[in-house]
Amino acid sequence: MPAETDIAAEETHVQDDSSGAGRLEEEGDIAADYLEELLDIADIDGDIDIEVRNGRTYISIISDGESDALQELVGRDGEVLDALQELTRLSVLSATDNRSRLVLDIAGYREQRAVELTRMAKDAAERIEAGSTSVALEPMGPYERKIVHDAIAELGLESESEGEGPGRHIVVTAGQ
Repeated sequence: MPAETDIAAEETHVQDDSSGAGRLEEEGDIAADYLEELLDIADIDGDIDIEVRNGRTYISIISDGESDALQELVGRDGEVLDALQELTRLSVLSATDNRSRLVLDIAGYREQRAVELTRMAKDAAERIEAGSTSVALEPMGPYERKIVHDAIAELGLESESEGEGPGRHIVVTAGQ
């Protein structure tokens, strides 16, 4: 018997009144339908929440209790989550002919990771302030690099992505 999921589409939070908000809501609904089917096939319980903010659709899958199954959907270092996000984006592309920039989070992984990345940016800033000319961070994907670039900019420092493919990483400097 497939798992029951609760799509919170009726509770979609729209914090962006731009003309693209309707398109983003549609994108969220398509993504939620796709993810609901996936959860049903895998017999995993989870609630799907859709939020539109800052010109992007954010989809979260959460569970009331401790769910090892949801953790498996995150995978090691978020690898499975990244793959599911890409598949969800492809589902939206297939239905709308528009590329999606939606962000998928499962069991709060991306939120927790953002806290870690912000701490990593602060640590790099402290090393620069202590006299290092540059600090190279671990390789990370584009979404995570953006979080770090934004955090570094807020700290008044400069950052640049270097490297190729899976080795792409951020180097933090004091700037000009």
